Amino acid sequence: MPLNILIVDDHPMTVDSYANLLSDECFEALDPFFIKRYDCETAYNKIMMLCSQNVKIDFAILDINLPPYPELNISNGIDLASVVRKTHPNCKILLLTMHTEAFIVNRIIKNIVPDGFISKSEVNFESFPMICKKILLGEIIYSDQIIKSQKKMAQKNLDWDEYDTQILILLSQGIKTVSMPNHIPLSMSSIEKRKANIKSHLLLEKGGDTELINKARQMGLL
Repeated sequence: MPLNILIVDDHPMTVDSYANLLSDECFEALDPFFIKRYDCETAYNKIMMLCSQNVKIDFAILDINLPPYPELNISNGIDLASVVRKTHPNCKILLLTMHTEAFIVNRIIKNIVPDGFISKSEVNFESFPMICKKILLGEIIYSDQIIKSQKKMAQKNLDWDEYDTQILILLSQGIKTVSMPNHIPLSMSSIEKRKANIKSHLLLEKGGDTELINKARQMGLL
């Protein structure tokens, strides 16, 4: 049976490059079959169609920054990876990103637990096939930048959950606290309490949202 490999990136040349790199003699024995998509909507539809047909996806290579599928609140490759996890639980997932901010990295690792998580700046034509082969053999591969970001969270002893992380990320995106219940399923009072807790961890003195975000960026968390 062929090895079904889903590749999703919004740059067709990148998708073709990945497929070509995984078509050499090292992968020939695995009989790779490539499913190429360029946005969240068409990728989601293909994932669900294969699931309904009982056709498994063996390996998913997903860029994190992808054109969204707003109708289903699938905003990026992280959301897409979550869909793959639910519908194809035995699929190996490799995430590729330009973002190595500690909060974002920590959130992805906690929620998705990817088999591979690589900063695009740390991969090249030579290393990419080797990384994929190791993942398919059962290794967990995180690049140096990803590991470094993980350590930042551990060093700061910030054992925050998903909602705490979302609050800080939303603040950094300019979302006002009053609007956050539209983005997070929490009450305003709960959001305010969590925000106060975040400030108590990061700010030695009193400060507003601007000071909080600046401090988080200085610490390499955003």
